[in-house]
Amino acid sequence: MSKKAIRYVTRSTAAAAGGIAAVATSMAAAALAASIILSPAADASVRMVGVHADLARAVQLNQVTEEQAARFEARIAGSIIGEA
Repeated sequence: MSKKAIRYVTRSTAAAAGGIAAVATSMAAAALAASIILSPAADASVRMVGVHADLARAVQLNQVTEEQAARFEARIAGSIIGEA
């Protein structure tokens, strides 16, 4: 086989492998998105526990003050409980 033919086969194979990897990645991302969308929504109390934990972490990291966190948590609670 000539060098030109070998180079063509090598490049074609590499391009095909790259295309397959891109399709597999896209399919995995689509499956993850579908599982998130189709999963049942957490109830209000579970969501508020998560909000509280996130805000407590933000206070520990000095990203917000305790007062800011408390006010924001109250606003979020009104929104979340209002949905239920």
